[in-house]
Amino acid sequence: MTTHAFRMKLKPGVVEEYRRRHDEIWPELSQLLTDSGIYDYSIFLDEETLHLFAVLKLTPDNQREALPRHPVMQRWWKYMADLMETHPDNRPREWPLQPLFHLD
Repeated sequence: MTTHAFRMKLKPGVVEEYRRRHDEIWPELSQLLTDSGIYDYSIFLDEETLHLFAVLKLTPDNQREALPRHPVMQRWWKYMADLMETHPDNRPREWPLQPLFHLD
């Protein structure tokens, strides 16, 4: 198991819409993430900066690298692009976070 953490950024005024869309996450997207070896996935918001902090766990045989090519993932990114800072292909801009401390 590997833990992966990264930061993303929302545009101003869209927090509630971002929350609503995730509350109604598509079943096919949830299944795709699970099938790709992603589990225990949480996203946290810093309301002051609009930074999102995502933490997820990956199975040893995960296929996370294949997600950008999957049509469901591309459709989700397009659906979310109006709310977030993105790359030209609608993929959310991500900044990796380095682990500094962990307590089991």
